[in-house]
Amino acid sequence: MTVNLEVADGVGTIRLDRPPMNALDIATQDRLRELAEEVTRRDDVRAVVVWGGEKVFAAGADIKEMQAMDHTAMVARGKALQDSFTAVARIPKPVVAAVTGYALGGGCELALCADFRIAADNAKLGQPEILLGLIPGAGGTQRLARLVGPSKAKDLIFTGRHVKAEEALAIGLVDRVVPAAEVYEQAHAWAARLAAGPALALRAAKESVDTGLETDIDTGLAVERNWFAGLFATEDREIGMRSFVEEGPGKAKFR
Repeated sequence: MTVNLEVADGVGTIRLDRPPMNALDIATQDRLRELAEEVTRRDDVRAVVVWGGEKVFAAGADIKEMQAMDHTAMVARGKALQDSFTAVARIPKPVVAAVTGYALGGGCELALCADFRIAADNAKLGQPEILLGLIPGAGGTQRLARLVGPSKAKDLIFTGRHVKAEEALAIGLVDRVVPAAEVYEQAHAWAARLAAGPALALRAAKESVDTGLETDIDTGLAVERNWFAGLFATEDREIGMRSFVEEGPGKAKFR
């Protein structure tokens, strides 16, 4: 398999494994979607890490495979390509990308699907599709602009340049930069911390933020309001509030 899933301590690691550069061919894209749907269903997975291994996250699409495709073929494939990445973005649980080495093109777009990005100090990110006479096709024009703003997104997309870890941190493309040897460890620790939290409240928070970014504020507020009230029917809310009253903040142990 070009993508594998390992589960430990409530954290599911979706591991890209297509040496040497984790090029995202069609089989890998489809496998990503399958595993995203699997971790969505599984109750023993409460948070997710997306990782490409110690050397590289993903250097982009499989260009040789794409070169053989004409317009008709890509019209037929384009939605499935986007759906694979959207399945990762819509995992209703916290997702962190552990980015080592290159995260270019589709690799950068995959990292954009996470809620949080921890990058190695040697990481390089970018959307170089323009150098192929193309534009990003797996969500890059949309998710990148929402994350870093339209002007910075256009800079990266128009030029196709690579961004080193320090600049990626400065513009908000990644959230933390750590030594390369610590990337997965810190990503797993972040995910494990959230895996111990209230699952439904985390799902509500993620859906409320993501939906709000895609719609008008009144609709976003309605989504937030409905989730907020709905959580009053959950055991997690009972545990959290009882612990706060009896023991003080931050000591609740959720089931």
